[in-house]
Amino acid sequence: MSDKTSYLLDQKYINLETYRKSGKQVCTPVWFVVDKGTIYVITTKETGKVKRLQNNQNVKIAPCGFRGEIKGEWVSGTAKFAEKDEMENALKLRKKKYGLQARLVGSLVARKGGPVVIAISI
Repeated sequence: MSDKTSYLLDQKYINLETYRKSGKQVCTPVWFVVDKGTIYVITTKETGKVKRLQNNQNVKIAPCGFRGEIKGEWVSGTAKFAEKDEMENALKLRKKKYGLQARLVGSLVARKGGPVVIAISI
């Protein structure tokens, strides 16, 4: 486990800061998993964060609560869209970490065209 990501292991949410074309930041509290020093966030392709990441891969993250209240320091990183094998692994890890909640969300995501996995390196 990377020392850079170990501080996140006992957290349930991170606040993901992405950037509009204008440069204005947008913060979103999200579920996440960590594997081999990479942070994975699972969403759908129609979300604003996916559209923003297509234009700017720079992100910031911070541990947070359900409503986005910050519980730690902001850390800068770079995001990319995960490859198929990374995506499958991230989905398994999310099911393990979030249990029944992840299965319910997964079934809703399937109706919206399937998941997109964002891989964040800090």
